[in-house]
Amino acid sequence: MSAIASDVYASLGLTAAADAGKKKSDTLGQADFLRLMTEQLQHQDPLNPMQNSEFLGQLAQFSTVQGIQGLQSTLESVTASLGSDQVLRGASLIGRSVLVPSAKLALGASGGAAGAVAAPGAGTVTFEISDGNGQSVRRIAVAAAQSGEVAFEWDGLDAAGTRLPAGRYGVTATYVDASGASKALDTYVEAPVQSVTVGSDGLYLDLAGLGTTTLDNVLRVR
Repeated sequence: MSAIASDVYASLGLTAAADAGKKKSDTLGQADFLRLMTEQLQHQDPLNPMQNSEFLGQLAQFSTVQGIQGLQSTLESVTASLGSDQVLRGASLIGRSVLVPSAKLALGASGGAAGAVAAPGAGTVTFEISDGNGQSVRRIAVAAAQSGEVAFEWDGLDAAGTRLPAGRYGVTATYVDASGASKALDTYVEAPVQSVTVGSDGLYLDLAGLGTTTLDNVLRVR
């Protein structure tokens, strides 16, 4: 029968009982500190006793160490609570649609796709949809009455009114003001959340047809 390697315990976040006992014996606790201080007082030189300032300094050091240990315990509890909160937040996003920055949009077997841009002022925003080869398949012009969000919806049809196959398509947006000056705009698209992964640095959302993005990229949840 083969023995279980110690690194298996480490991979599971566990430690062997022997290691735990060793760590416990190596730790200087409150009782140990008081015992050492008592021994120090008993064996001090009567002709040269410990100064009050030295005694108070040791007490202050012990109090500081206790405070740091208490703070560390509190921070560990807060970290654990935040991790649990992330799991709950992630679970609540599954099945919802989120608005994220993307130059791609996903078209399903039915329905269409939607997104938005931030227009710098009044004018016209033209959204251009392109296929996997970069060929334009549809252009959608939307009037912007003022600066702010300008939304668009694509029904999944090309310029001839033919339904396009499901897949990933490119999207760009160009803003033109009243003087005719044009400007490229960053695009944001909506996509449903299929699953959520909790990483060491936060939540990762798996978006249908678009791949993975971080929670920080989400601008809106529908």
